[in-house]
Amino acid sequence: MTDNLFLINYSASENSLALCINDTVYKLDDFMIPSLHWLLSSISASEIIPRVLAAKRESLGKQFHLYWPPIGNYEVWAAGVTYKRSEEARERESNNSNLYTRIYHAQRPELFMKAVGADVIGTGQPVGIRADAIWSVPEPELVVVLNARNEVIGFSVGNDMSSRDIEGENPLYLPQAKVYERSCAVGPCIWLQPDAKVWPEVTIQIAIRRGGEVVFSGETNTAQIHRTMADLIDYLSRAKRFPNGVLLFTGTGVVPPDTFTLQAGDEISIRIDPIGELVNTVIVVGKSN
Repeated sequence: MTDNLFLINYSASENSLALCINDTVYKLDDFMIPSLHWLLSSISASEIIPRVLAAKRESLGKQFHLYWPPIGNYEVWAAGVTYKRSEEARERESNNSNLYTRIYHAQRPELFMKAVGADVIGTGQPVGIRADAIWSVPEPELVVVLNARNEVIGFSVGNDMSSRDIEGENPLYLPQAKVYERSCAVGPCIWLQPDAKVWPEVTIQIAIRRGGEVVFSGETNTAQIHRTMADLIDYLSRAKRFPNGVLLFTGTGVVPPDTFTLQAGDEISIRIDPIGELVNTVIVVGKSN
């Protein structure tokens, strides 16, 4: 396979899947591939490429919208402290001496459930910062897309929004810092790399604009990930089944300075080539007390 293949949704319906090859988008036969849910729950990694190529139909040209996600009932999980930069930042913000250093070096990785369904948003949709948080940041991450057999189907771009002050106050507050309305963004597509065994060699870039001006930018690459992909998938699936497939965020290696916090109206752009760019504007969600 020489061409990069990408799965997208071209309308708000989950069964409106399309295949992008060399910037040309083709409709997929919805009898052969009824939905992304069907693809992840029913098809092995080795069957993915032959199936989508056989289902390729007429070109849609350039007139389409990227609606993927929302993602229905797929679970989204996340790995933490997989980059040295993340370990250093979280150790600094925490009141628990050496906790994140121990996690970084431990055999068992940190894994937590991030989102499901309506709390997962796509490119062009607003992400949320908590009204009761005073220190909010985006976390740009490579996302692994797994099928029901825990096989890698491909990769996407993710933003694991986080309330650093809430987690820093007490690590037991991690679910509140990580899991809330519009706290998870994924898109704009799935880069098909079925049955991949190692991290793809990609650069993860982020830029945050406020009033049109860049107020933070940074980048990292997957060579900096401390853990292997096989290790994370193994621990994720040891005692839990994912009959609909699962998305796994793989940790962040880009951390804004401690003096920075997101504000309503900020635009977050995360790019991972060749996958593309995930762009979201920030809004405030929830109540302050």
